[in-house]
Amino acid sequence: MNKKVFFLVFIYTLCFSVFGQENSWPLQKCIYEAMKNSIDIKISQLQVKKSQKLHNSIANQMLPAISFTGNQSYNFGSTIDPSTNGRVSSNIQNDNFFLNAQMNLIDFKNFAMAQKTKIDIEKAKADLAVIENEYQLQIVESYYQALFTQELLKIQNEQFKNAQFNLNRVQKEVEIGSKPKSDLYDMQLSFAQEEIRILQAEQLFLIQKKQLFQLMNVENLSIAEVFLENFIDKNTAKNSVENNPKIRAAELGYQSSLKDTKLERANNLPTLTTFYGFSTFYYKPLNQPDVVVDNFNKQVSDNKNHQLGLQLSVPIFNGFRNNRRVSATKIEAEKSKLVIEQEKLKVKNQIDIETQNKVNFEQLEKKLEEMKTFADASFRTSQSKYASGVIDAIVFSAVKNQLLSAEYDLLKNQLQIQFADIKINLIQGKVL
Repeated sequence: MNKKVFFLVFIYTLCFSVFGQENSWPLQKCIYEAMKNSIDIKISQLQVKKSQKLHNSIANQMLPAISFTGNQSYNFGSTIDPSTNGRVSSNIQNDNFFLNAQMNLIDFKNFAMAQKTKIDIEKAKADLAVIENEYQLQIVESYYQALFTQELLKIQNEQFKNAQFNLNRVQKEVEIGSKPKSDLYDMQLSFAQEEIRILQAEQLFLIQKKQLFQLMNVENLSIAEVFLENFIDKNTAKNSVENNPKIRAAELGYQSSLKDTKLERANNLPTLTTFYGFSTFYYKPLNQPDVVVDNFNKQVSDNKNHQLGLQLSVPIFNGFRNNRRVSATKIEAEKSKLVIEQEKLKVKNQIDIETQNKVNFEQLEKKLEEMKTFADASFRTSQSKYASGVIDAIVFSAVKNQLLSAEYDLLKNQLQIQFADIKINLIQGKVL
């Protein structure tokens, strides 16, 4: 049983050294794959494209709207004769054709709408940046949780080699009678406990990697061989909140609300429209063979009519309904302005917390290094004492566990400093 466990640990350690090189996943690679596969990000990208399609420039808003209409009708009984405009008692076929063109020369609502849709494009881009930023924070959180467990597992595997060595040594010493069998039982108990701890760490690490890859929407059939890198360049900058995408999105929301007010006010302003109309018709009396009319082409040519004009529309009174809408949009703009301050405060508080966490970790690092030094010295002396029979296996196992805890606490604290740096950079709106 012991040889089998030792072999499994050896294979697992080999996976880190061999497969880890081929299936290594640094944080940047995880973020790249996650951003490429995220469905939420793809939805937001489509929203940006939709906003771009909905935007019409001012020049485009002023292009004329042209329509063509044709209809055919049959009038029975007392009808209007199109040739004389007089009422007759007859059945008449009537074909009418209309071509209409209309163009707004001055329309303040169109101007405001063009400005608003332009801001909507930037707002959609800012919303996309918010989703990307929050998604990156989730990836970083999941990555480092798995990384903590991976580094713990490395330390446990290193100490497991020592446990295997001590167990084999005690077995030989018991066989030759230099140690009591109770020491072997104690060592076997300690060895079994380490086996369980390693197995639990391996299981937890596998679950955390699965959660990480599920979050990235990446299917990896050899996930057990995935190795996470624990090194990343530090790039800490001064604390700044201006580049955070949430603040940018809030500022654009405020600008959009101001355009809403301008859009409602445009309903109170005059509009100047030019128009052109062309029409013609063809008629034919039915069931009257003795009546002679011109053919279709001649009638259409003779009956042509053109209309060209300007139309000025000035709103005078709408029951104060539009004024109420203008007031409502002003209130909404004030709300949007407060949202900017709210987001700035939230981001500032986040950065302050993470900065303080980093300071705390840096202050703690020196103490943890001292503790590791003491634990390492205690372990070496305890190893000698145990070999000479001064202490029993229980005491020796406790000392070894202290060293394991000290090594892991120091390593995790160093990773926490990295983690805090990355979170600060992301909160500031930087791209990893």
